[in-house]
Amino acid sequence: MLSQSTRDDAYADALATLRSRGQVFDCSCSRADLAGARPEQSQQADELFYPGWCRGGVRDPGKSCAVRLRVDHEDTVFLDSIQGPQRFDLTTECGDFVIRRKDGLYAYQLAVVVDDSQQGITHVVRGADLLTSTPRQIVLQRALKLPTPAYAHLPLATDRNGIKLSKSQGSAAVNPDRAVAELHRALRFLAQHPPENLLRGPLSTLWEWAFEHWCTQSLQGRLSACVDES
Repeated sequence: MLSQSTRDDAYADALATLRSRGQVFDCSCSRADLAGARPEQSQQADELFYPGWCRGGVRDPGKSCAVRLRVDHEDTVFLDSIQGPQRFDLTTECGDFVIRRKDGLYAYQLAVVVDDSQQGITHVVRGADLLTSTPRQIVLQRALKLPTPAYAHLPLATDRNGIKLSKSQGSAAVNPDRAVAELHRALRFLAQHPPENLLRGPLSTLWEWAFEHWCTQSLQGRLSACVDES
């Protein structure tokens, strides 16, 4: 298991490679600048659309700079084994995106691409809330000439208001003392339909059933589903 806090040298090497190929540029634009460019987008959003202001040179050389990856006018296409065929045009979705922040920290998109490659990751399975991160990572993989894993994005568990269940939202934690019931419930959420009698057996038996009967097709196209926490 890699810790990103100890991986700055690897990320710096990747950034140096991209810079040597002219695929990145420094950017002095602030979140307030970008929010002002498109008043309809909230300054609190995770990512604001970037209109390319510093592509030809830093607008304000006196400010600290982030580093952005140049995004070309070319669709990023991939097949997600759960969500199906995907097509993104990053020039309209987000524009050139940050790979190193103004404070010197490397962005998740660059870190995960470098770490996945070093660990030999061949398959990435994660929540559908990260589906839009995948084209950014694929673009970086291609820029760094790294292999692209296979992707599968599972549906998100949400409350009745469509908000993702999470610790920050005060969602109930999984109870380890009810491991069989919790796993059975998770499998039902993932449309795997485990038999009710497995609730009365050991955890190992339920795991064996899950391994033998896993069916990705049952999840096709599902981005989220409500979970009753009562």
